[in-house]
Amino acid sequence: MNKRNFIKVSGLAAGALIAGCKAGTAGPAAGTVKGIGKSGGTLKLSYKPYELQLKHVFTVATNSRTTTPVVLTTLEFDGVKGFGEASMPPYLGESHESVLNFLSKVNMEQFRDPFLIEDILSYVDGIMPGNHAAKASLDIALHDLTGKLLGQPWFRLWGLDPQKTPVTSFTIGIDTVDVVREKTLEASAFKLLKIKMGRDNDREMIDTVRSVTDVPVFVDVNQGWKDRNYALEMATYLSERGALFIEQPMPKEQVDDIAWLTERSPLPILADEALQTVEDLLPMKGIYSGINIKLMKCGGMHAAYKMITMARQMGMKILIGCMTETSCAVSAAAQLSPLVDWADLDGNLLISNDVYDGMTVVDGKINLPDRPGIGIIEKKSGNL
Repeated sequence: MNKRNFIKVSGLAAGALIAGCKAGTAGPAAGTVKGIGKSGGTLKLSYKPYELQLKHVFTVATNSRTTTPVVLTTLEFDGVKGFGEASMPPYLGESHESVLNFLSKVNMEQFRDPFLIEDILSYVDGIMPGNHAAKASLDIALHDLTGKLLGQPWFRLWGLDPQKTPVTSFTIGIDTVDVVREKTLEASAFKLLKIKMGRDNDREMIDTVRSVTDVPVFVDVNQGWKDRNYALEMATYLSERGALFIEQPMPKEQVDDIAWLTERSPLPILADEALQTVEDLLPMKGIYSGINIKLMKCGGMHAAYKMITMARQMGMKILIGCMTETSCAVSAAAQLSPLVDWADLDGNLLISNDVYDGMTVVDGKINLPDRPGIGIIEKKSGNL
């Protein structure tokens, strides 16, 4: 198939996919697009490790760091490239070594039709258990590639309105009063802040932020509170200071304590570390009020779409979040943002060496670029 006919067929296929998604029959691009995959091409995978440099020391309840390891992936088909990313913060248990080892086992060249998304991702998932960030890097690249082949962004292929994106939060890590005040002032363009807690200065953190701004906030404790009575006391204190919800207040193993807290808390309690994949979702009912979905935890856009659908059926609130990531993975997650209640997609804003341009934040709100795939382009200067 020559390029002109290929693009023509792709454009027609995009309309069919959009219609299917709006009718509720297709889900996230589950089928084959007629005519694609007959060109004799194969999927080609390449990847390279990279180290993200954080603008500030990033401190949460359990650790501090100044860098985050990532692996950048590329899937190519008929000269068109899709980009993906695996980000590996410490608690996920993945590393450069583990992701590179996983990707070395992947044989994408067996696939001659990139639109067989279910088949391709099922094959990837079956290579080894776990390795969700590694799998997400392939899922994101595949979605970017297929969107580019169709000439459409994924929010449009899912039938979503880009005007319905939420505001996104900006993260204030645990720090001294002066630094927290400085970070809060730097975030003046944002309409929602995420405040890290879980050490011995919880009240100081919220009070310092409130001395600078009255914008809505939510709190991420990263399992830092061990006593349920203290957690309830803090939930009450935070509700009086304009907090919207609390993310993972206690260790995920303390299921009974978290259920007790959720029942009594004046604020919704969301699962983060307690939830990774779609298989983890059903047991969350009755324990948490909502969930935080991250592509690096669940395995990518395809799984995240399924989790959002299931969580809505369960009556749960949904936050879509990220790790410290380039604009690649953040923009991929942003494609889903019109479907959720809240967004925490600032990972690309916390680093100094991004290699892509993608989603932006305009007046505190997620702005989805009208570019195909996940909407990213490589930076011309490059940091690689």
